[in-house]
Parts: sequence; C-alpha cells; structure tokens
Amino acid sequence: MPKLIKPVAPLLEPRSHSAPSASEATPRRQQAGKAPQNTAKRAASRTAGSIAKAAGATAKAVPPGRVSQRPAPSKKPLPSRSKRSPRPDPLKPARIEAILRELAAAYPDAECALVHRTPWELLVATILSAQTTDVRVNMVTPRLFEVFPTPAAFVEASLPVVEEIIRPTGFFRTKAKSVTGAARRLVEEFGGEVPRTMEELLTVPGAARKTSNVVLGVAFGIAVGVVVDTHVLRLSRRLQLTTNDDPKKVEVDLMAILPQERWIAFSHEIIQHGRRICVARRPRCVDCTLERLCNSPDKTWASH
Repeated sequence: MPKLIKPVAPLLEPRSHSAPSASEATPRRQQAGKAPQNTAKRAASRTAGSIAKAAGATAKAVPPGRVSQRPAPSKKPLPSRSKRSPRPDPLKPARIEAILRELAAAYPDAECALVHRTPWELLVATILSAQTTDVRVNMVTPRLFEVFPTPAAFVEASLPVVEEIIRPTGFFRTKAKSVTGAARRLVEEFGGEVPRTMEELLTVPGAARKTSNVVLGVAFGIAVGVVVDTHVLRLSRRLQLTTNDDPKKVEVDLMAILPQERWIAFSHEIIQHGRRICVARRPRCVDCTLERLCNSPDKTWASH
C-alpha cells in the first residue's frame, strides 16, 4: 500500500494584493512626513553648534567685561585755526608797491593810444572808442577832424555825413548823436572849451565816467579817478586787486589801494600789459614780469 505524503504547510503566505487598511496606512504617512523634518532639525543643530563654537572662541579671545583691544583707525587732527598759516593778503601794501614798480619798469613810455591834438579831439575819440578798438578809431578820426575841426563845426554838421565817416567804429548812429550833442553842449555852456571838472564833464552827452577820466587825466593831467576799461577790469581781477566786476566799484577799489599820483599812469601801463602779455585767452605768463606776484587760477605757467 503506498505511503501517503503529508502535505507541507507553505513557508510563505501568498501576498495579498488588496489595499492596506486606513489604520495601516496612517503610520506610514507619518513616518514619511517625519523624514524631512528630522533632516531640517539636524541641519539646524549643526548650524547652532557652529555658532556656539564661534561664540566660545570669541569669548576666549575677549574675556567678559573687557573691550576688544583692537586699535581704532587713527584720524589726524586738523590744526587749530590759530595754528593754520594765514593766507597772504593780496592787498598788502608791499605787494601793491611791487606791482606798480614792475609795471613802471616794463612800460616807461605808456600813454593813451588814441591819436589827438586837442582836448576836444580826445573827447571825440574816446566817445568813438566804445565797443571798438583804438586802432579802428585812429583810422576814422583824421578824416573826421579834417571835415569838422572844431565843436562849432560839429554843431553845423549834417548827421548823415558824420555817421558815414564814423561807420567803421560801429554803433555809428548813436555815436554820431553823442558827438554832435557834446559839441552843442560845449558851445552853448562852456564857450566851446572842454570843461576841467568831473561834475561838468558828466553833463556832456557821451561823456560817462570812464571818458571823463580819460580826458581829465590825459588832456589836463588831473587825477580824479582811475580809468577802468576792459583791460583794467580784467587784469585788476586777475591780480586780486578787486573782486567786483562793475567798473564803478572797481574804480573805487583801485582808488583805495593805489596812490593818487599813480592813478593816471597805472591805467596806461595796465592797458599796455593787457594788450601785450596778459591777454584774455591763454595769457603769456612765461613772459610776464608780474608772474611771481600773480596767483590767478587761469595762469598758463607758474614759477611758484
């Protein structure tokens, strides 16, 4: 009779393909959610440990209650106002004397560039010199005085004829009216003669303060002021003799620092210097006798 073989129980139960129950799935989800949290906690713990180590090192380096001995950046103290070297005074009498001395030595023969033979001719030429050059005025005055030699002749002159002669000087219509008006004033009020006081000259048409200073200083040698033309104005500011830019104020400043006996010559000398050396653009500082006395910011060459 054959032996019956006892069936062996299966070692492994067949895997069930059914979905896990809700009670089984919940712990798994909780474990999956805890993994990132644990990783973040470990990273935070490492960071905290590093900070603690750094704090401990600092605590060892600087004991509690003590300030770090690291020196602060040094700051050089500014000298007190009393110890600072004072700026040189540009109006110091010694400097003014030196400027006048150098100008007199450089231009011993400086004189008025307007060609004239009488005070009347000088008055007319100075009126015509406004907004133009002395060279251009000297081109027209010979013909003008040939046709109208005296103030009385100008009174009888035809205005268009005067305008045509002086046309090259510019603003010829205004200047023609000023010249004929000045002639009429002299004939009617001063006997045809040029007055010798500033007050009287200022009543003459066309004779402003600069013109009056020219006539009184050149024709009569009377120094009642300083002639301030474009050259005198520009160089006076460059030499720091004034800070003003109004001719009347500049004249007052110059009269305050220059001796009166030098008022007339100073204008002629400074005008010559402005034309030859201290020109408006790119002054020739290397050839200037006043260079060592000048601190102008627009110098083209400096020895100091």
